[in-house]
Amino acid sequence: MPIPLRADFDARMMRAAAKRSKDGPQARRLLALAAIYDGATRAEAAEIGGVTRQIVRDWVVKFNADGPDGLIDRKQPGQPSRLNDTHRAALVVILDSGPIPAIHGVVRWRIVDLCQWLFEEFRVIVAKQTLSRELRALGYRKLSARPRHHARVEGAIEEYKKNSPRAWRKSRVKRASIQPQ
Repeated sequence: MPIPLRADFDARMMRAAAKRSKDGPQARRLLALAAIYDGATRAEAAEIGGVTRQIVRDWVVKFNADGPDGLIDRKQPGQPSRLNDTHRAALVVILDSGPIPAIHGVVRWRIVDLCQWLFEEFRVIVAKQTLSRELRALGYRKLSARPRHHARVEGAIEEYKKNSPRAWRKSRVKRASIQPQ
């Protein structure tokens, strides 16, 4: 026995909602359900929607629960974060205090070092990209110092600077090449 559709809608209302919809997949689903309101079988509605009967059943369940808005694709939730608030608070503390070379074995924190630290402290495996995203969410940015040559001499750059004339000069007034007759 198929699941019945809501009684507060009919085929005309479904087609009107499909016409107003700016979401193509939602409009296709609404038209398939409108066919069911008109008396079509679930197999015929599946053919209209280009899906299987099981998916049409899922559409009916979503439509019955939330109306036409239930047929809009929503963003998938994705995998939950591996870091909890305790991990984030510990990260903030260790970032603000900085590494201790004798204990941590580094003189500055890199993301891979922080991943290793999280594993050693909490046994949590976190990818570099994930930790980078978490650090940005905490308000931290990756900073790197501008490289300097070890033998750079102050004032040496000034010797090599060229004092070229300005590239843009005010142009002289040109004479008209074509004179009026």
